[in-house]
Amino acid sequence: MWEKLQEVEQRYEEIGAKLSSPEVLANSKMLQQLSREHKELSEIVECYRSYKKAKEELAGSKELLNSADDPEMVEMAQEEVKNLNECIKRFEEELQILLLPKDPNDNKNVVLEIRAGAGGDEAAIFVGDLFTMYSRYAEGLGWKVEILSSHAASQGGYKEIIAMINGNGAYSRLKYESGVHRVQRVPDTESQGRIHTSTVTVAILPEAEEVEVNINEKDLRIDVFRASGPGGQSVNTTDSAVRITHLPTGIVVSMQDEKSQIKNRQKAMKVLMARLLEKEQAEADAERSAARRGQVGTGDRSERIRTYNFPQSRITDHRIGLTTHSLDEVIGGDLEQVTDPLIAHYQALALKGEIS
Repeated sequence: MWEKLQEVEQRYEEIGAKLSSPEVLANSKMLQQLSREHKELSEIVECYRSYKKAKEELAGSKELLNSADDPEMVEMAQEEVKNLNECIKRFEEELQILLLPKDPNDNKNVVLEIRAGAGGDEAAIFVGDLFTMYSRYAEGLGWKVEILSSHAASQGGYKEIIAMINGNGAYSRLKYESGVHRVQRVPDTESQGRIHTSTVTVAILPEAEEVEVNINEKDLRIDVFRASGPGGQSVNTTDSAVRITHLPTGIVVSMQDEKSQIKNRQKAMKVLMARLLEKEQAEADAERSAARRGQVGTGDRSERIRTYNFPQSRITDHRIGLTTHSLDEVIGGDLEQVTDPLIAHYQALALKGEIS
């Protein structure tokens, strides 16, 4: 581990020197790549340097403890040694986590897809609740949320909503949200106070860059048609809606929220690329996923991952057995109460070598 940390620090310093060289400054692509790597290594290097500083301070405190005669100085040195040992232990644990193999998608933006499942109007209303939850969480972190497509339901909420979330580390924080979310509550229209159970499907897809997904124009069928649904007088006057079908896979993406056909096509391509990237990565991980399915769950959209029980103000994440009675806070955007334990759980499994 320590050899690896020395290598990382050396590489960090090398990149730092290169970033100011005329050769790199004149090459925008190289500059971008090196800047990204420098930023990724900075957290590890800062933690490693803090660890080394704490070790030096510990050596000094131990020397003072061994040479001090004054009782007050001895007591002070003992306290410093105790605090520094605890600090070093925390740094060592953090460094172990920082050195874990990185998911190449972790720093990417996210395509968020939420769809109503079983439960009719109640499911659609909960789609709206979840979208609000993710939006507030994202905004609290300074991320930008842009709705790409939405299909409003008659009684409120959405049958489906797709959005782009732009922010550093968005995928790393949200990737464990993929799956089936179950809601239990009494609908406003329920006169006898009976609890209804509905389900909503969430998909978190890393935004795909063009270099990652090779799409042949010949493999696409693009249809244009008139948008339908609410949207004012201009909705049905032009063929602005776009439907793109990827013929080899059968994946279909439709967009109609924009009045511009060009903008709808651009948004549809973003979603199509994200879905194709997810498909390619899922196929590449097929062998590994079979081995780890029983340990951490697949994260697949068909898997029930969480239950929101409104009468009891309770949220249960079934993958890690987490239960909290802060439902209103979580739905209001305080998602860290759920995401932080999930991230810590999977990091612990990775440290044990149970997942890769």
